[in-house]
Amino acid sequence: MALCEGIGAMALPSELIVHIFSFLSDRDKLRASSVCSRWRECLFYPALWTELKLRVGGGCNGGGSTSEETPKLEFLMRKFGSFVRELQLELAPVEGYLSPLSNDPSPPRMDQPDSDPQLSERWRDAMATYLDQVLCVFSSTRNNRNLRKLSLYGDTCVLQQEGLLDSSNLHQIHQGDKKINEIQQLFMELLSNSRQLRWLSCSFMLGLVTPCSFACLSNPSAETLRHLSLLDHQLGPLISPSELSRLSNLRSLALDFSDLTSELCALLASPRRIPLHRLSLLLNGAALEFKPLEGTATEEDWKSLICSSTNLRVYLMALEVDSSELLRVLKPSLPLERLHLDSYSTLVTDGTLELITQQYKKTLTHFLLLRDDPDFPDLSINRNEDPLVLLAWRCTQLAVLVIHGYTVWSHNLVAISRLRGSSLRVLTVSEESIDFDPDQSVCMEGDPVHNLVKEVSLGLGRGWHPSSLDLSEPTQHFHRELHAFSMGM
Repeated sequence: MALCEGIGAMALPSELIVHIFSFLSDRDKLRASSVCSRWRECLFYPALWTELKLRVGGGCNGGGSTSEETPKLEFLMRKFGSFVRELQLELAPVEGYLSPLSNDPSPPRMDQPDSDPQLSERWRDAMATYLDQVLCVFSSTRNNRNLRKLSLYGDTCVLQQEGLLDSSNLHQIHQGDKKINEIQQLFMELLSNSRQLRWLSCSFMLGLVTPCSFACLSNPSAETLRHLSLLDHQLGPLISPSELSRLSNLRSLALDFSDLTSELCALLASPRRIPLHRLSLLLNGAALEFKPLEGTATEEDWKSLICSSTNLRVYLMALEVDSSELLRVLKPSLPLERLHLDSYSTLVTDGTLELITQQYKKTLTHFLLLRDDPDFPDLSINRNEDPLVLLAWRCTQLAVLVIHGYTVWSHNLVAISRLRGSSLRVLTVSEESIDFDPDQSVCMEGDPVHNLVKEVSLGLGRGWHPSSLDLSEPTQHFHRELHAFSMGM
């Protein structure tokens, strides 16, 4: 409806303008704030900014370097950090590949990009920017008593060359020691000042959480906290059993697998606690040298935990883990619902798939098998039946199946689609993984790819096509998926 003659939008009351702006996206709100001072005043009304989701750096949104985005982050934190109720932030210090600083005098490998003398300077710049951005976030949120959800992810894996990036490397940055200490102090202040924290997730945030951090968590937030995620490849347990015992109403937990000790399992199985509903575990093969599996949950521990938390479901990602180590953690009583096996070169054996198929046939709903290597091994080469077909047949709850980096024969793909039908909500197989049996191709007329698409689509009861799989950073995928997994409580 057109406005009456002589009356413009500026004549509307502020309350009505705020209500209209509430229908805009965050991006559009910020754009609209540059129209005039009146709009800017209305657009920064606290009720419009109860939730803030940001990804800073990594070339996101077609933006420039991470350091160029720091002023934008500072502006948003200055405006909303003191009252925002939900803050989800992903920090990507740099886009692409970098190598950490090294004191090793030996010459770099020819296949590594260390030979570029500019990389060390780029690494310093990236990590200095990361520290400044983390400082910016906690300087603005440390006194926020309304904060209910804080989700932080540091996309720092691109700063690794081989093995683990130890946070001690951050001390090589200008004023690194001072900034790290300040970050840790601000984080503890935030925990101390919080009053209604329900969700706290810190994934791969270098230099942030220490084993002493949760001693500062306020008693009110210890009572209200429902989800806790603490993921760090390098440090030992980031929360002690005594501190975890305070979180008696916790319903969802995410940890490195090596931190799930028998002592921790016994605590979680206590009848004095609210039953645990979701448990997300990350098993990183590269970290096992520093965080071994000795002392982790046994079969008896899992049985005890299941007795007290009958609705417990587990999401496990194994990253670059060989089958011998994987078999040590796949206990029969593990209530495994989602399993993601990801690697760059490590192979998953057909025997491991057979074990998974037998032990978790009643609980497994999501199975992702990914390998980023130019070779595509055939898991069915020494078997009468393809293990992936057996997985689809035996796992009656399977709803999501994603495969890349292993050979999937076209006729087995058709068999999987027919076995699962429309109950298989997601079937993602990369084009490179699919192969065709030449003997069967001779007997079939027409284009084999077209025939495959037609048969799989008929089996699933919907249109289907092979995928051009875009492999994201595994830890980032895990962080995002555990969020959805835990929100489904």
